[in-house]
Amino acid sequence: MRALRGGNAASVLKKLTPIVRGWAAYYRTEVSSEVFSALDDYMWKLTYRWARHRHPKKSRWWVVDRYYGQFNPTKRNRWVFGDRDTGAFLPKFAWTKIVRHAMVVGTASPDDPALADYWAQRRRKQMDSPLSASVRRLLKAQQGRCAACGGLLLHADQHPQSPNEWEQWVRVTLVALRKQHITSPHTRRNGTDDPRLIHAFCRRRTIISGEGPAETQVA
Repeated sequence: MRALRGGNAASVLKKLTPIVRGWAAYYRTEVSSEVFSALDDYMWKLTYRWARHRHPKKSRWWVVDRYYGQFNPTKRNRWVFGDRDTGAFLPKFAWTKIVRHAMVVGTASPDDPALADYWAQRRRKQMDSPLSASVRRLLKAQQGRCAACGGLLLHADQHPQSPNEWEQWVRVTLVALRKQHITSPHTRRNGTDDPRLIHAFCRRRTIISGEGPAETQVA
């Protein structure tokens, strides 16, 4: 935070968001509720001191109104740090759902080709934290597979083994969802939109062949 004192709110969010998500995702299998709440309080103090340092001549009420608010419409919390220019906000540790670690069934081995579906399903359950609720619902409905080609939408050969690895996984996954691999085209069926997750290259191939229109991406 000291190194970010010369930056704006967008640079603070770009730096801190993957750290918060990665750290929370790694420790969500522990008894973490009290620790997450304490960390949220600590992060509020850090961001508030950053904001006061950035605007030393402004009142504390001006700082609060400028950088804090109910940025997340699904959470009734007005003390969320965010950027009013872009609407981006810093997620709170307490928003991460505590998920107990699921033991591996019997002597199941990831090298057993007969258990490929079991391990794929296990990975999907373990690595859904950085994804939005809408994407998680579609992944579950589609069993994690592309609606166009049937291939897996997300691949993960190994579960992240540290908060830093989770941070990296979060960055890669969000970039993939927003820019490269997964988009959500809508096809008209009986006059209603029917969203499906597909690979970006499958979507481009569909557009080139003239089978469907270009659509917005889901992130």
